[in-house]
Amino acid sequence: MPELVVTALLAPSRLSLRLLRAFMWSLVFSAALVAAAVYGCIALTNVLCRPRRGCCGRPRRTRPACLDDPTLGEHCFMTLESSGLRLHYVSAGRGNGPLMLFLHGFPENWFSWRHQLREFQSRFHVVAVDLRGYGSTDAPRGVDCYTIDLLMADIQDVILGLGYSKCILVSHDWGALLAWNFSIYYPSLVERMVVVSAAPMSVYQDYSMHHLGQFFRSNYIFLFQLPWLPEKLLSMSDFQILKTTLTHHKRGIPHLTPNELEAFLYDFSQPGGLTGPLNYYRNLFRYFPLEPQELAMPTLLLWGEKDTYFEQGLVGAISRRFVPGRLEAHILPDVGHWIPQSNPEEMHQYMWAFLQDLLN
Repeated sequence: MPELVVTALLAPSRLSLRLLRAFMWSLVFSAALVAAAVYGCIALTNVLCRPRRGCCGRPRRTRPACLDDPTLGEHCFMTLESSGLRLHYVSAGRGNGPLMLFLHGFPENWFSWRHQLREFQSRFHVVAVDLRGYGSTDAPRGVDCYTIDLLMADIQDVILGLGYSKCILVSHDWGALLAWNFSIYYPSLVERMVVVSAAPMSVYQDYSMHHLGQFFRSNYIFLFQLPWLPEKLLSMSDFQILKTTLTHHKRGIPHLTPNELEAFLYDFSQPGGLTGPLNYYRNLFRYFPLEPQELAMPTLLLWGEKDTYFEQGLVGAISRRFVPGRLEAHILPDVGHWIPQSNPEEMHQYMWAFLQDLLN
């Protein structure tokens, strides 16, 4: 068929897609302005209630001692093959079994997997990374340096760079979003998945279209679409919004010690420490609209009944996308979003049972 005819036939579809994207972006930025007003009021209130802290975050000069706990593993660096970036990771149990690779969420870093590093290093080679832009890993400038494709390439480089042909991929929050995609586009590199508190992007998109409550739970995503302002608001009153996120008596991580809180704030308080992580969110809507994808990787899914950020109905939406028999899902009663840190014992029990046949 002549190229001109093909172009003419596709023109209406392309126009419709452009109009849809333009409409979507108008909604996103309208929501971003509303979210900015709300979070601006919250940040201003924090400053007024704690005037001694001032309007800016205090850069941490001293590294928290818990980050250098030798029982968690050895701090290592590797140069990623695809990008040349220097990536930081913590490793323990090399030679004890298959590779178990941990991907953290926001606002966290490798330290969010401290309980799992201790638990599984006797039977697995456990590796917890600082994702691109986080912690001691390089943080390139520019929003385009944090696309899903580049982040998946980082994961591939880590697995191959450690000398493995596949891994058990354990992930939470943003790390889980990457893991879902990675299992679709790099299935040969994943043997099993453990996913905590996150849905595939296409599932989240379709579910949110029919459940407006999920949009309200994810209001911070819209704020993060704006340049520089989210960094400013999150850092005001010495990072009080982040502190509240992590330590709130209902929505935060139970029993998080001041030293453990500083393990997360230390990296974010450094110059530019928030921009890389927020650039993940600034790339979210560039893929809209997404086509539904079938999920086939053997997966253990753990979800908190009282997750503040994601509705429980997403579990059913995920299940409907799976090949029968490939998903084992558990909703933990009276549990929130931060399962690897708030309920490690329950998580470990489910993981040992899910992985038992690999050990045998």
